[in-house]
Amino acid sequence: MKNKLSINVLFAVLSVGVMTFGGVTVETSMNITFPTLMSEFNVGLGTVQWITTLYLLVLSTIIPLSRFLKNKFKTYNLFLFSNVIFVIGLILNAFSPNFFILLLGRFVQGIGTGIALPLMFNIILDNVPKSKLGFMMGVGSLITASASAIGPAFGGLVVNSLGWRYIFILLIPVLLISLLLGSFSIPKTFQNELHDVKFDYGSFVLIILMFAGLIIGISNVSENSLLSYQVLIPIIIGVLALIIFTKMQNKSKNPILKVDILKNVSYAKYTVAFFINQLIILGLAFIVPNYIQIINKSSSSLAGLILLPGAIMGAIMSPISGSLLDRMGAKKPILTGIAMVILSLLVLFTLSSNISDTIFLVAYIIVMIGIGMSYGNLMTQGLSYLSSELTSDGNAILTTVQQFAGAIGTAIISTIITSINSSYSGGNATVGFKFALLFLLILGFIQFLAIISTKINKK
Repeated sequence: MKNKLSINVLFAVLSVGVMTFGGVTVETSMNITFPTLMSEFNVGLGTVQWITTLYLLVLSTIIPLSRFLKNKFKTYNLFLFSNVIFVIGLILNAFSPNFFILLLGRFVQGIGTGIALPLMFNIILDNVPKSKLGFMMGVGSLITASASAIGPAFGGLVVNSLGWRYIFILLIPVLLISLLLGSFSIPKTFQNELHDVKFDYGSFVLIILMFAGLIIGISNVSENSLLSYQVLIPIIIGVLALIIFTKMQNKSKNPILKVDILKNVSYAKYTVAFFINQLIILGLAFIVPNYIQIINKSSSSLAGLILLPGAIMGAIMSPISGSLLDRMGAKKPILTGIAMVILSLLVLFTLSSNISDTIFLVAYIIVMIGIGMSYGNLMTQGLSYLSSELTSDGNAILTTVQQFAGAIGTAIISTIITSINSSYSGGNATVGFKFALLFLLILGFIQFLAIISTKINKK
């Protein structure tokens, strides 16, 4: 592989990245619309949450298929299909006459983003020279991270000024720009070798059962007791499907996903660390605005604005930290980033009974700089422990883990806060937040230990 980064590769990454940007932006901006949608379509909170839950469920079931799709279809055909179907989903949502059509549009968008997200990183892994790999993986992380940062502010602004339907309408030209960029760059760059592989329908059904069971079960914890049938039955179904799926993949000559790569201890540790990173991001994104509004009695607009500088700084740090990995290796930027996160969480935990808006602003900026230092580099370094023919499987697992964390992260943190507050007789609403911050802090230490105990791969 040449040491120079091709302009066509760069445009190809940007074209798929723009599509991914649109998917993540819609995902994070839709939470702002829940009260409006509940009123317009006359549905409850439990129903309207399916706007996000269904989308994340579809993402989680499509992403594990990325290895099969890569072997079965040309890169450009995958790009074209995912782009067109995403636009169809946007149109369905923009003009949906009822809640069912709105859900259908989100389902269709989930398919498009589920193909695009691993496709972007596969393009980087297969076509970027090793000397630029950290930087470009950082760029890929920047695209998704910046969308997460912009989403809530974008959603709030559009809903208040134009109406919720314009969240989808305004993204249609963005997807058309993506289509234009990809149409001239991808065919010139990628002629991937295709294989005559058969689709394993049984394994796909197990993937659906696995993620549906786990996501629905864990999401139900916030409104039901841990031992209720609404929680236990879906989780049991999900766990059983996971066990059967793993055994089937290990025995199959041509598995949908080579899950046995998790026997590689170093890769497995980085996968756990990557999962924790995502949980911390989502956990704080829930804790900070809710504490600011519920405890500090500040406005929702201020709560959103306090998150924005940190999210932007974290996004900017992603390619910078990737360049640091290219120059000095992975361990220093990753551990530095995790240490920044731990120290900030420790400060917030210590002050949890009285955290001012200013302290939240500063602490969240430091946390997100730390996340930016570690996020993309965890993915890059984790994949370096795998052989080149296994990187697409490794990428699929990491991207699936990321979306699974996204699907359950908010539910876990909200459950901790509400459960502790309801059982605490002192009437102090900050206690639940204190335990939620402690949970994230413990996760941070686990992440640090996972990385420091792993030898850095020199290949």
